Amino acid sequence: MKGYQVTFFTGESRRHGHVPMGRWLVEAVQSLGIRGATLNTGVQGIGRDGKLHSAHFFDLADQPVEVMVVVSEADGERLFSLLEREEANVFYVKTPVEFGVVGAPKA
Repeated sequence: MKGYQVTFFTGESRRHGHVPMGRWLVEAVQSLGIRGATLNTGVQGIGRDGKLHSAHFFDLADQPVEVMVVVSEADGERLFSLLEREEANVFYVKTPVEFGVVGAPKA
């Protein structure tokens, strides 16, 4: 199947409403019935503000967060429509991909 890998980059302290942006993105993907999203936390990164963000032993609030999802073109359109409606201010990278499952048991 052809579609897109969309990776969102944010930080642990960024929020959408009262919810951390990373968690909100995963829940938004799930609410659309899109299967397969992964939230990763990073050790260090440079944000769109040009500042170094990193996880500290006592304070994880500045920890970089990435949410990755692979979607069909139709699901991608629904996802980005939701992000626009919700005014979710988040940086993303969208790359065309081919995806599927290999080695699945035969029904």
